[in-house]
Amino acid sequence: MSYTAETLQLLSPEGRLVQNEATERYRGVVESIGEERLRDFHRTMSVVRRFDIEAGNLQRQGQLALWIPSLGQEAAQVGSGYAARPQDHLFPAYREHAVGYIRGLDPVKIIAMLRGLSHGGWVPEETGNFHLYTLVIGSQTLHATGYAMGLALDGESGTGDLERDAAVMVYFGDGATSQGDVNEAFVFAQSYRTPQVFFLQNNHWAISVPVSVQSRTPLFHRPAGFGIPSIQIDGNDVLASYAVTLENLDAARSGGGPRFIEALTYRMGAHTTSDDPTKYRLDADVEYWRQRDPISRFETYLRSLGEGDAFFDEVHQQAEDLAADARRRTLALEPPPADSMFAHVYSEPHPVMDAQRAWLANYEASFEGES
Repeated sequence: MSYTAETLQLLSPEGRLVQNEATERYRGVVESIGEERLRDFHRTMSVVRRFDIEAGNLQRQGQLALWIPSLGQEAAQVGSGYAARPQDHLFPAYREHAVGYIRGLDPVKIIAMLRGLSHGGWVPEETGNFHLYTLVIGSQTLHATGYAMGLALDGESGTGDLERDAAVMVYFGDGATSQGDVNEAFVFAQSYRTPQVFFLQNNHWAISVPVSVQSRTPLFHRPAGFGIPSIQIDGNDVLASYAVTLENLDAARSGGGPRFIEALTYRMGAHTTSDDPTKYRLDADVEYWRQRDPISRFETYLRSLGEGDAFFDEVHQQAEDLAADARRRTLALEPPPADSMFAHVYSEPHPVMDAQRAWLANYEASFEGES
């Protein structure tokens, strides 16, 4: 399932602005994007892709148990991530590496989590309200909806002040739309008119099941049955991702209720490093999407605006530096102390946790002196 007649595209695969009746409403947003923000789009897509590739290499070399690549999905993530305001809360699935990077997440924390060295990953308050990765498919949509309900009930949205009002955005994939949790989230979101955006990255594969088997109709048609406005965009078009997400987040935070964005993209790599996509997909399909690569498309656009080699060389070096730093720090990672498993079970000290910690210490001490 590829583009439809309703797919919004602001930047063509050839790197040219699309001008038609559908794109007219977003012209002002695109024209208002400053040069530095345009550079940010390209820089972040490129740097995170290089980190992603390096992390996959580290997994193959035995440095972590699993890696979840985001190769090919950078534009959907970067555009939407930059569209969010600082006060917004973002709930990822498990491959939103670029969104986390935008919000200030140290990418090595993702490696540490997938290496089994942390109990959850990070503290959202310290990572720009970027919440934890969720490996249970679709459950984050309920977490996000509950959080959005809380924002509304606490009066933190819908006041009319876009600089203060908060919204929630939740990321999920096409496979998650087959889960009951996602549909239940739609019900509660619409019932409570939550200030949130459902951001679907349709990368065409739920592991080995194509989206054409999961849904006989475009997925962005589903929310209409719940009364949720929806739109389908070219997810490899960073300008469309940014402009549409900005519009929908501000509509949601202003009291307009939940919104739904389907970003059509493609998972160029494996579902995870435990997967072999050559077993279930055609080379011709991969090549079709390779020609629609989000980074090369945007580079062409930037060069048409006058950006020169110096900038792209700088980005390349920054990407290499980040990859090298991630490798160095990954190799230096140490296992956490065993009693760290008790640290964050409860928000306050708890006698049961204290007792279990003491038991573990005594148990380990009983082995001292034995050969």
